[in-house]
Amino acid sequence: MLTSLFTGVSGMNANGTALSVIGDNIANMNTVGFKASRTCFGDVLSQTLTGVAGSSQVGRGVVVSGVSPLFTQGSLQSTQSALDLAIEGDGFFIVSDGASKYYTRAGQFSLDKDGNISNSDGLILQGFLADAGGNITSQTGPLQLAATQSPAKMTEKVSLGVNLEASEAAKTWAFTSPSATPPDPASYNKSTTLTLYDSQGDAHDVTAHFVKTGDNAWTAHYVFQDATGQYVEAGSQNLAFDTDGSLVNDNNAAIAFNWGPAVAAGSITFNYGTGTGETPAGTGLDGTTQFSSPFSVLSQSQDGYGAGSLKNVSISEDGIVTGIFTNGQTREIGQVILARFIAPERLTKLGRNLYGESYDSGQAISGTPETSGLGRLLANTLEQSNVDLAQEFVNMIAAQRGFQANSRVITTTDQLMQELVNLKQ
Repeated sequence: MLTSLFTGVSGMNANGTALSVIGDNIANMNTVGFKASRTCFGDVLSQTLTGVAGSSQVGRGVVVSGVSPLFTQGSLQSTQSALDLAIEGDGFFIVSDGASKYYTRAGQFSLDKDGNISNSDGLILQGFLADAGGNITSQTGPLQLAATQSPAKMTEKVSLGVNLEASEAAKTWAFTSPSATPPDPASYNKSTTLTLYDSQGDAHDVTAHFVKTGDNAWTAHYVFQDATGQYVEAGSQNLAFDTDGSLVNDNNAAIAFNWGPAVAAGSITFNYGTGTGETPAGTGLDGTTQFSSPFSVLSQSQDGYGAGSLKNVSISEDGIVTGIFTNGQTREIGQVILARFIAPERLTKLGRNLYGESYDSGQAISGTPETSGLGRLLANTLEQSNVDLAQEFVNMIAAQRGFQANSRVITTTDQLMQELVNLKQ
């Protein structure tokens, strides 16, 4: 009879532990990335009764055989921060303090004082790093944004499409060579100004002066101000047209620009379209033309730009972190790495939404999102806890009733023992 006391105690202890687990789940129902746990019970068998009908086994109570997390998908909530990340599917974010790696499903990241993508505990998100050209490498490390800049690119190619008015009169005197003053307007027919960049990213205004030199023949003179303020002609380019106004040849040889003593000299090619007399031949109508309509600039573009600093980032579903810079350029900065485990339920809970690798969980299998069984990454999104509040309340009622029933076993056993004591009286 005494054994029923200890059996009841084991039931109270086990159900009390279950209530603790349920309470922890409910307390963390609003914790980002939290995974609910469940209590696993096991019976205790320690007494065998032997009789005429053979041996019988009597249970001696219950024990908590384990508490395991449930790694089901939590609901997803949209946010305003580009660094809020959620994993849809299997996987964990890898964060590090510089010495050890930790794993988490909580994707509330922001920039720390050093520009690292980190969580609220200062642990830095890990990923594949990119080189200076924006190419993702196999090198892993902390994803860092503060020191990221977009370097300047010197202009090397210019595409220009204009219509040169066919009725313009040819100039009978030479183009005025500039010096302290800009070219004489009487020495050219029309002009347009472009912004080009030197090797350090400084912008320079270059004016293309168009001079009609004869029937269906024009010359473009390129003039800019050097470091001393003098107007300098970098070179010129002849344009030939057919009688239907189409471009025959733009003779687009590279023109040297000496921007100044502190920067590298530039060599720029001006392309006015694909002429009918070029190799390979074009229509002569895809760029510059000579029609009777007034002079107009149809299109212009160049491949240079100044240096830029990072102003925003975007993160794709495959984890690519792309920087958006103030000079209008974009470049890949890195790629987020995810990890998965053969037995994630065996990971060690470390608190603060962190898990640690254990012998029973197996080693981490890392890779990029949407590969190796890993889920996809969602930016501007957070994964909420997977706690089912209704289910937790049902479990709480069951654990409460179990605790009460086991306490009644102890009360009943106490009454029976009192009856035994009273037999002597």
